[in-house]
Amino acid sequence: MKIRTGLGYDVHKLVEGRELWLGGIRLDYELGLLGHSDADVLIHAICDALLGAANMRDIGYHFPDTAAETLNVDSKILLRKTVDLIATKGYRIGNVDATVCAERPKLNPHIPEMQRCLSDVMQTDIDNVSIKATTTEKLGFTGRMEGISAYATVLIEKD
Repeated sequence: MKIRTGLGYDVHKLVEGRELWLGGIRLDYELGLLGHSDADVLIHAICDALLGAANMRDIGYHFPDTAAETLNVDSKILLRKTVDLIATKGYRIGNVDATVCAERPKLNPHIPEMQRCLSDVMQTDIDNVSIKATTTEKLGFTGRMEGISAYATVLIEKD
């Protein structure tokens, strides 16, 4: 069996007038993330980690923010396509470990739903999807609630 690891990172600015999508679910919050797609930083970090692990470049290469077909797209579609892309090289997901950095809203109550959603999209067992939430103790752009960031590390496998 061959295994590889990948690391992904994403950040988007918080703004008024946008829905907040994280981990494939919509959260009830007064601010949303600005981006070409739905700006789901968690999914974008996971996509980058998966693509990096498979040595397939990054999310911007496969789904550019200048393309009409990715304008306002649901990031779950990008994640499903990413899983399909790594499968073309014979890889499947071993596990995902991700951290979302946000002062608000509080994310811990939403983590189980995010895990269910993402495991369904990636067609992997829910136990293979770890999501954690943290703050930056009011430091930096995240602490000032100007944006949200996410980190993801993945293990992919092929026989």
